Amino acid sequence: MKLTLRVDQGDGPMEVTTNLYTIVAWERKYKTKASNIANGIGMEDLAFLAHTALQQNGTVVPIVLDDFIKKIVMLEVVDNEAENPTVRDTTDSL
Repeated sequence: MKLTLRVDQGDGPMEVTTNLYTIVAWERKYKTKASNIANGIGMEDLAFLAHTALQQNGTVVPIVLDDFIKKIVMLEVVDNEAENPTVRDTTDSL
């Protein structure tokens, strides 16, 4: 499971993608399962995922999650799914 998040700490927006490590760390911290994300996810959850993913990518962020949250001016999930992933685009084959 991967989520792409757009986060701005006041220096301009950047995108970061979660990976298995990020999701497992979230599951351990909040004692929940990744399958629960489909039922809705809170802003603290998104902030934790962004914080962990940014740390993993080598981006400098405050060590303490609450300090990171205080700096965030924008945080959102990027929808990068195709609108109709099962519909084949045949325009290139003409």
